[in-house]
Amino acid sequence: MDAVPGLGAGEEDLCGPYLEKLPVTGATVSLFGGATAETLVCATDALAARLDELQFSLGEGPRWRAVRTRLPVLVPDAQGVAHPDWPTFHKAMTGSEAAALFVFPLTLGAADLGVVELYHSVPGTLSRSHQAKAAMLASQTMWHLLRKILTITSPDTDPVLEPALMSRREIHQATGMVLAQSGATAADSLLLMRAHAFAHDLTLGETADAVLEGRLTLKAGRNGGPPWQAAAVKYRHGDDYPR
Repeated sequence: MDAVPGLGAGEEDLCGPYLEKLPVTGATVSLFGGATAETLVCATDALAARLDELQFSLGEGPRWRAVRTRLPVLVPDAQGVAHPDWPTFHKAMTGSEAAALFVFPLTLGAADLGVVELYHSVPGTLSRSHQAKAAMLASQTMWHLLRKILTITSPDTDPVLEPALMSRREIHQATGMVLAQSGATAADSLLLMRAHAFAHDLTLGETADAVLEGRLTLKAGRNGGPPWQAAAVKYRHGDDYPR
């Protein structure tokens, strides 16, 4: 998945300030909730975007703990022993340059707006002053995104943000199609797509595209088994599809 170039380009760079003011190597900002589904708004580099995509696709990682607890999550030794809450993500990112991970949720009252994910190529945690500065930056990011969301009324209102808000809508549309195919719940249908993507070394977005284009059909397991025991029963894409 490609990052959307600087949100509100020419107005404000949402990811850059984290690198300028904190001892981190890379940053991403993701927006989710409500009608906007979820999207990667910005990423400073390919690894930052990849870490976000892995966690989104696998459904595990420190970003999800930050979302659940609505608190910052600091992982000073991301390459060390696997965390029990995200063993698959740990395995997938082992060997990368991400030695430490820091996640800050974007929240306002009861609303969960998104998440800021930071990584550092050097292991170690953030000092208290850096944590406070990161929280302040996250608050500024949250208010910027909120203003953008509230002012968007049509695709041509903001030509930069609108594609970002739409970039993961395909995944939610595909989830609805898998729901109809499998008879599962929406949550289990998304889990089924995630399992298929992981098993075939695809991103969740690539799997969603295959579903929407009719190249992939996912159905529940035999004998009424749960949907995550299902297999892809139809895929029409030639020999380039991973077996």
